[in-house]
Amino acid sequence: MDWLQALVLGIIQGLTEYLPVSSSGHLAIGSALFGVQGEDNLTFTVMVHVATVLSTLVILWKEIDWILKGLFKFEMNAETKYFLNIVVSMIPVGIVGVFFKDYVEKIFGSGLLIVGCCLLLTAALLTFSYFAKPRQRENISMKDAFIIGLAQAAAVLPGLSRSGSTIATGILLGNKKEKLAQFSFLMVIPPILGEALLDVLKAVKGEEAFGDIETLPLIVGFVAAFVSGCIACKWMINIVKRGKLVWFGVYCAIAGAVTIVCSLL
Repeated sequence: MDWLQALVLGIIQGLTEYLPVSSSGHLAIGSALFGVQGEDNLTFTVMVHVATVLSTLVILWKEIDWILKGLFKFEMNAETKYFLNIVVSMIPVGIVGVFFKDYVEKIFGSGLLIVGCCLLLTAALLTFSYFAKPRQRENISMKDAFIIGLAQAAAVLPGLSRSGSTIATGILLGNKKEKLAQFSFLMVIPPILGEALLDVLKAVKGEEAFGDIETLPLIVGFVAAFVSGCIACKWMINIVKRGKLVWFGVYCAIAGAVTIVCSLL
């Protein structure tokens, strides 16, 4: 992988982690186009995922600071309830990540046909949520947090957007749009870091190797993912507030159809 490929893939990761178009699906497509696979791809994937977590911390630091200050009051206040909802939302993806991730990847892999089909599913979810008339509840309940967490767990499939699935599910459950983007982005921080840690442990144990990718492409990809992630995170919050997710559904439908056709040629 050269620095230009790393730049493009880093931007793709940073943008698509927050935009509801599937970062895993677009990274799979981009990697296939550039011919970047195997060890180098693992190393790069870990780096850009950590970069997107840092971009979330930067953009949503005010909300994170609010939660932390409330937690250290050691009482059942609004901040503690919000934190508990995030913990509950992590349970499904934690179970899938620890016990079933390798099994899911073995069955579905990252083939472009699966990516295309899951992009079509993402398009359907976004379209349904756009036309839904939810009750617009002010606060996300613990039950809804768990159901949103199930949507996040399902998004381990390549091409099924994590942010699209969680936000669309929350809207269909009747939660306020303004609250969902923030919750969706905060709830992904621990799973992304956990996934990166699992990949590192696999490499240390010898199950996978990190390859010999050069330092410059890693740095370029990391910075590109961080900067584009900051832009996309802030942009996406405003998009959700305005309820314009349907246009991403149109994009996912077109991208999914093209990907399926290309995979069959």
